[in-house]
Amino acid sequence: MADIVNLNKTRKTLRKAEDKARADANALRFGRTKAQRLLEAARAEKARTHLDQLKFEDE
Repeated sequence: MADIVNLNKTRKTLRKAEDKARADANALRFGRTKAQRLLEAARAEKARTHLDQLKFEDE
C-alpha cells in the first residue's frame, strides 16, 4: 500500500532544495568569505600606511 504524500509539502521541500542549490552556486561565483574580506581590507590598510610612511615631504 502506498503512503499518503502531502503534495504541498513535497513541492515546498523541492523548492527549498532548488533555492539552496542556486544560492550555493551564486556564493561560489560571486561571494567571498568573511575571512577573505577582512584579509583583503587588512592588506589594503597595511599598503596604505606603508606608502604614507615612505612619503617624502619637501618643506
